[in-house]
Amino acid sequence: MRKKRFSLIHLLLLVLLTVVVTVGVGLGVIYQMVGKEGLSLLEGLHLINEKFVGEYDEGEVVDAALEGMVEGLGDRWSYFLTEEEYEAQNQRRTNQYVGVGVTVNYASEEGLQIVEVTAGGPAEEAGLQPGELITAVDGFSLAGEARYEGANKIQGEEGTTVSLEVRGTDGQTRTVEVKRTKLETDPVSAEMLENNVGYVRLSNFYDRSADRLKEEVTRLQEEGATALAFDMRNNGGGYLSQLTDMLDFLLPEGPIFITRDRAGNEKVTQSDASCVDLPMAVLVNADTYSAAEFFAAELQEWGVAVIVGEPTSGKGYSQQTFELPNGSAVAISTGAYFTGSGTSLIGTGLTLDKEVYLTDQGDAQLEAALELLEQ
Repeated sequence: MRKKRFSLIHLLLLVLLTVVVTVGVGLGVIYQMVGKEGLSLLEGLHLINEKFVGEYDEGEVVDAALEGMVEGLGDRWSYFLTEEEYEAQNQRRTNQYVGVGVTVNYASEEGLQIVEVTAGGPAEEAGLQPGELITAVDGFSLAGEARYEGANKIQGEEGTTVSLEVRGTDGQTRTVEVKRTKLETDPVSAEMLENNVGYVRLSNFYDRSADRLKEEVTRLQEEGATALAFDMRNNGGGYLSQLTDMLDFLLPEGPIFITRDRAGNEKVTQSDASCVDLPMAVLVNADTYSAAEFFAAELQEWGVAVIVGEPTSGKGYSQQTFELPNGSAVAISTGAYFTGSGTSLIGTGLTLDKEVYLTDQGDAQLEAALELLEQ
């Protein structure tokens, strides 16, 4: 009887010891993964859940912590997305989205400046026009840094209504109620200009953009284009795969893009021998970012294009988006990228062949590009 009791106690102690060791090993692994700072975050959430006496939403607490953590990187290109924002981004990157049909930029610290209104979309029906300023969304001011949240706040569930405070070009402010709808965008538009110059405007580097650019350039060539002008103004970039597909199509054989990760590993993307043998120009402005910048830089580096417009920011990092267990996501800079010759744009931006700014009359940047193509 005593022997049986001893065996039972021994078994219980062995189980307890196993649990302790397992937990200890688990905590050790966790500590190695996140360090004391990461454990401090977990402990902070634990204390809030165990001790805080007020009402709170745990999801909002976690989102705020994650957003603050990404902001703490000090990298303007890394960002945090709530579950709703992440879903909207994924939809937008298919060149389909639920919204009101406006393209905006962040040039004004007072809100979102409308640069384009989608034909037939809700914004056009509501009377919104290019040049106007969206200063608030559903009562949320878009002044200062808050303007970077504006696009996500304008988007939402199909069929719902969003209230926009809009300042017209005459300085008068009005409130406009606009119904959100599902819109499909064509990332590329093209036309033949005078002197047989093919004009190609690219709005982003997301789904279908490379195929559409190839289609339009091929069409313009068949119609007799003797030069090409690519408009990358207000283009915020997109997928690197779309960029390299375009560059491969346009450029002859050789290196066209280099990426380097944290460990220093490099990947060099090569173009084949097939190319478009025409003189080219690229239009850029302060809102030409990322893939759009490198499109211009690579064509210029190969000596096939001139760059006309305004100085650019010099973005030289690529971001990966990682979905988190609660449905939110963090997009963090995980790679540096370079032109085919190894040139980075960080701190310099593009080297302009001609610096030109828009005025109230005409398109001085396009006119300057056409003049350079004629030389």
